[in-house]
Amino acid sequence: MADEKESTSIPLSQAENGGEDPPKSPPSSPNSSTRKACCFVLQSWVSKKFMTGCVVLFPVAVTFFITWWFIQFVDGFFSPMYAQLGIDIFGLGFITSLLFVFFVGVFVSSWIGGTLFSLGEWFIKRMPFIRHIYSASKQISAAISPDQNTTAFKEVAIIRHPRVGEYAFGFITSSVTLQRDNEDEELCSVFVPTNHLYIGDIFLVNTNEIIRPNLSIREGIEIIVSGGMTMPQTISPLERVARPNERIPLNRMA
Repeated sequence: MADEKESTSIPLSQAENGGEDPPKSPPSSPNSSTRKACCFVLQSWVSKKFMTGCVVLFPVAVTFFITWWFIQFVDGFFSPMYAQLGIDIFGLGFITSLLFVFFVGVFVSSWIGGTLFSLGEWFIKRMPFIRHIYSASKQISAAISPDQNTTAFKEVAIIRHPRVGEYAFGFITSSVTLQRDNEDEELCSVFVPTNHLYIGDIFLVNTNEIIRPNLSIREGIEIIVSGGMTMPQTISPLERVARPNERIPLNRMA
């Protein structure tokens, strides 16, 4: 009886197929494996080259788009005036706008222009909401202005922040004297941007604890705006610029 039960019991998979053995897949040939490997290599190569093309063309496309938008935006200031005169030449309004900005700079540099500009500034600073926007934008423009004045960034500074062994880029904006009972301490107001240039923190740091690198204001702004991608490989403090053969890395500045 046990032999009959063993002979009549079949697996469930064979029962579904009518008691027949399931079909076996044919063994893969060496040609198919080689074909799959070649397809994988070709797909990887195409993907890599496509991404390389995207990396190369992306900054070009962004630069072209922003430049084209800027030309159209600036051209739109004077192009309606030329359209009313019957002159339709693309780019003429853009050239006129550049000449207008140039002559404004020449006029403001004179005594009469500076006086009129100061008078207009006085009216703007009396407006409740507009004065804050104007003051913030003027401070940013003054930082990169070729005519350095008292409101511009003085120097690029490196301070120890937020912990010992870590450094932060900033700009010296002013100096202040902290009066104490025993002696006075000379401090510098250092602006450390946290969101490009228009938002940041103000730190009062002792003058002797500030590292002044051999970087211009423009170079410091480029480093911050680019997220550190334009950082030079070697930074030297100003007191060591006279000895270029003794450059030290940033992590050894003390």
